[in-house]
This record gives sequence, C-alpha cells and structure tokens, in this order.
Amino acid sequence: MTDLTKLTAARTAERIASGETSAVEVAEAHLARVEAVDEKVHAFLHVDREGALETARRVDAKRAAGEKLGPLAGVPLALKDIFTTEGVPTTVGSRILEGWVPPYDATVTRRLKDADVVILGKTNMDEFAMGSSTENSAYGPTGNPWDLTRIPGGSGGGSSAALASFQAPLAIGTDTGGSIRQPAAVTGTVGVKPTYGGVSRYGMVAFSSSLDQGGPCARTVLDAALLHEAIAGHDPLDSTSVDAPVPAVVEAARNGDVRGMRVGVVTEFSGEGYQDGVMRRFTESVELLRELGAEIVEISCPSFTKALAAYYLIAPSECSSNLARFDAMRYGLRVGDDGTRSAEDVTALTREAGFGPEVKRRIMLGTYALSSGYYDAYYGSAQKVRTLITRDFQRAFESVDVLVSPTTPTTAFPIGERADDPMAMYLADLCTIPSNLAGNAAMSLPCGLAPEDGLPVGLQIIAPAMADDRLYRVGAAVEAAFHTRWGHPLLEEAPVL
Repeated sequence: MTDLTKLTAARTAERIASGETSAVEVAEAHLARVEAVDEKVHAFLHVDREGALETARRVDAKRAAGEKLGPLAGVPLALKDIFTTEGVPTTVGSRILEGWVPPYDATVTRRLKDADVVILGKTNMDEFAMGSSTENSAYGPTGNPWDLTRIPGGSGGGSSAALASFQAPLAIGTDTGGSIRQPAAVTGTVGVKPTYGGVSRYGMVAFSSSLDQGGPCARTVLDAALLHEAIAGHDPLDSTSVDAPVPAVVEAARNGDVRGMRVGVVTEFSGEGYQDGVMRRFTESVELLRELGAEIVEISCPSFTKALAAYYLIAPSECSSNLARFDAMRYGLRVGDDGTRSAEDVTALTREAGFGPEVKRRIMLGTYALSSGYYDAYYGSAQKVRTLITRDFQRAFESVDVLVSPTTPTTAFPIGERADDPMAMYLADLCTIPSNLAGNAAMSLPCGLAPEDGLPVGLQIIAPAMADDRLYRVGAAVEAAFHTRWGHPLLEEAPVL
C-alpha cells in the first residue's frame, strides 16, 4: 500500500492541484491497490481501468493548461452498481441485468464526471439494494476488511469495503433503510444519507421510490462533505428533487463546533438486542459531546418502535411495483424464448432465473400488501405509522438541534450467520429506518471499537430535513475529538490486507 492510497480525498486533490503529484499517478496507485487486494475483499463488480486513466489524464491536462481544478478533481471514487453509467456495466447486483451496459449516465454519475472525479469502477451490493450484508449479491458476498469472515454491511457493502481497504478514498452509496450508514458503521468509515430529494435519483435503479436516497461515503467527515456538495442540488429530471440551495456542508465540516447545541438522545434506541460494547462506545460519545459544550437532552420518540414493521410493508410494496419493469421484453436477461412460449411464460421463467431469494420474498410481500382487500390493512396502515414517525421527529426537533443514537445494534456479524433468518437480518437497520421514513438527514461516523470483538462501532447523528449542515458540524467536532483522543484515525487500527 502506497502513501497515495492512504491520503484523504481533500489532501489528494490539493496535491494534484499543486502539481505535487499527478492524477494519473494517483489513479494508478489505487488501481494497483485494487488489483492487489480485491480478490480477497470483492468490493468491485467491474473495474473501469481505461476510463479511470482517461479521466486522470484529462485532469492532468487541465492543470498543465493552467485551468483551475475543482475540489475533488483527480480523486478516485468507487461507485455503487445501482447508478447507470454510460458504456460501463450496471447490474444492481442481479443476474437479471448481467451484462447490461446503459446508454446514459445517472445524474450522480454525470455530476461526478463534471467534477473530474476518477470513477474506478462499480461496487458490489445486495441485489437491487435489498439486504443488510451484501450477501444477497448474485455475484457473491463482500468481506469486511477488518475481518474478511464478517459482513461489510449492506446493501452498499462494496462501497464501504473499498474505503476501509484503501482501494478508494471516496465512494457513493444509496440509503433506503440504512444502506449507507449501516455499512459505514461496521467498517469504521463515514456515511451520509442526505435529506430525501437532496441528491437526484435520476438514473438510480429504483427499489423503493419514496425511501431511496443516494449519498456520500468517505473516510473523513470533510471528504464526505466535499463529495456531498459535488453530487447534490436540484435536478429537473427527478420529480422528487428538492428545488432549494444545497446546505453549506463543506463550511460546516471545516468548522465543527457543538458549543451551545442541544443534542437529543433517543431513548427508544437502547435496551434488549443492543450489544454491550456498542452501547459503551455510544455512551462515551454522548459524554464527549457534553465535554465539547453540547447540552444533552433525553428524547422519547415512541413511534420509532413501529418503524421496522412499517418499513417492511412500504419498501416491499414499492419494490413490487418498481421491479415489474423487468419483464424480459425490454432489456436484461431473457429465458425460455424459444418460439413456443407465451410472453407471460417467458417473463415468469426470466424472473425465476434472474431474481434472487430476497428479491422474490420482497416482491411477494409487497404484491400481497397492495392486493385488493389488504391495501388499507397493510400498506395504508404503514403509511399512517410513517406519519406518526415524522411527527415524532418534528416534536423532537422543536427542542433539540440534532438527535444521536448508535447506528447499528451490533458490530459486523459473521457471513452466513443470519442467512436463514430474515428477521434477524432486518433488525440490523433498527436505528436507521426512521430517518428514511421521515426523509430527514442522517450520518454515521466511527466512535471506536467494541471491546468484545475489536470491530468498529458507529455513532448516528440525525438532523431535520434540509439541515444537512448540522450533521457535518457535529460530525466534524466529534471526529476531531476522537482522533485527538486515539492519536490517529480509527482505520489506522484496521488489519493490513
């Protein structure tokens, strides 16, 4: 591993802009790192070596010509394989899209290219973002760089593992029920779910349209802020995009200070099912916030206890509708089309072969919940609970600036441990789901290692909608204090692959 792969994204961009190093050198160092370790980690599904080097050469040419480079120009990035990328395979971790090469870029992909970010390739993920461990990928699981026998979180485990194994300093994930924050927590990295609509969903393959949100993944709070700023903003191609200025996230990340802030501790995010080491690290984080000058307030949000049940009615219902487009008639896999079968038979055979067990489970659950006679009892009731959760957040934010909790109830569990127990798997997102249902902003950042297993623990910070800058203000202050206390970033304690 070279020094170039250990630099932060901000420092990498500074060195490229000053001519201290070239974008090509940086790209080649990271591509060499991918080649050296990804056979063990399996973070990437596709590495676009030529595309990455072409972008890097363009950045170097701009600098040589005296052009001013952007804040992330030449910085490598790992892109979750749910964003369409022109000329590069996009599989969403599914056999049903194996080999599909999109003819257009997602808005996030386009904005990354406009920012001269070097996209190294597409990362592994749970199929159609349905999972909490990346074990549901049709192309095999990803390992957690802290312990390759453990999960790296999901659905964006490939992106988080690429960061933690120093294959890329930046990554993009998507968060439907916690799929950015949960992987960040278990790999000792930073992950942010922006306000719903803050980052365009155009070209992001849909799982649950009212919940899905793309966002930044990084190794530091400042790096996440720089990436957030690059991809955020209104997009007329996305009807759910918020037409408002992007919050001042970079400024907040550069000036983290919690003095005078009121921080709410959610009482419902504790108790049975929470690992002792996770709660110990969380308690230390709360005390650290107090030491830094924040006022700590205990907050009760009773409807949060119903969030998991509501989510697993709303998300499958929306997925059953969104995945109806994969019918073997327009794109992707086609099975059984030998001229003797009807279109319906070909569609059924294709879905049987192309979708994995978890996707089929959620389609069936969602179709049932939306069926005649059950819509009001299930989907309609879940939406009412969603309203109650949103109101709990609104009441909480009347008295506090942000809320905090553990990001996940436990550290990374062994690969295969929960494969036959969907409910145990779903519980991994217990703390993250409420923010998706309400649409507000949330972040996970490292707060130490659990004493039982030496694995990372995440601190979750939750802010009101369009107050994403508060996440970075609090996150930067906590990160700086922890780094001072530890004497180094947490990832420096990770085993070297």
